[in-house]
Amino acid sequence: MLKKLASDALGLSDIGKVIDPSDYDKTESDDYVMHEKGEKIYFLIKTRMDEYCFTNLALIHVDGDSAVSKKRTLRRYDYKYSPIRNVLLETAGTIDLDVEIKFLIGDTQMDIDINKNQADQIKDLYKSLIEIERVTKENDKYRKYATDSLEYAARSLAAASHGQNNAPSDSFKAITEFTNNWLKESSKQYVAEDFGHVFELFIKN
Repeated sequence: MLKKLASDALGLSDIGKVIDPSDYDKTESDDYVMHEKGEKIYFLIKTRMDEYCFTNLALIHVDGDSAVSKKRTLRRYDYKYSPIRNVLLETAGTIDLDVEIKFLIGDTQMDIDINKNQADQIKDLYKSLIEIERVTKENDKYRKYATDSLEYAARSLAAASHGQNNAPSDSFKAITEFTNNWLKESSKQYVAEDFGHVFELFIKN
């Protein structure tokens, strides 16, 4: 605790700052946003070493080795393939200088400290991430229902066609095409890629 207090007092801790939308184009993250695909920044946190850029499609993390090095590692986490889970917000205590938002994105743990003077803005980000987590869980549930229904339908179809005169190859082809189309439609319906509507609900830029 004393070490943390000393670090904060000397300005050595890596406490982030929420970047105003008018300054997005001054960040490294903006260079890697896929504007050509309609990707848009909704929230951006910058620390001495890192940038955490939340877009409608992904979290773009510009990871710095140290505050004095210009070397950066770019990591992109698309929400479609790296779901957000276990979202937590630690509010500031009496002597704390920061609030902390924590979450898993895919298999990666993110812990981001932000100046407590911007706590209200962080609450908006927290609400957005919580809603993205909820939507993803709901989609997972309904996708499982769809898969279970498909398996039941496939078993029923196989039982109904047993003993009929259809050539096995014809039955196999029909079942394969049906399965393929079903899975494609389920994926379109229950795998969310763009969460712009969620950010727009909670974040007013």
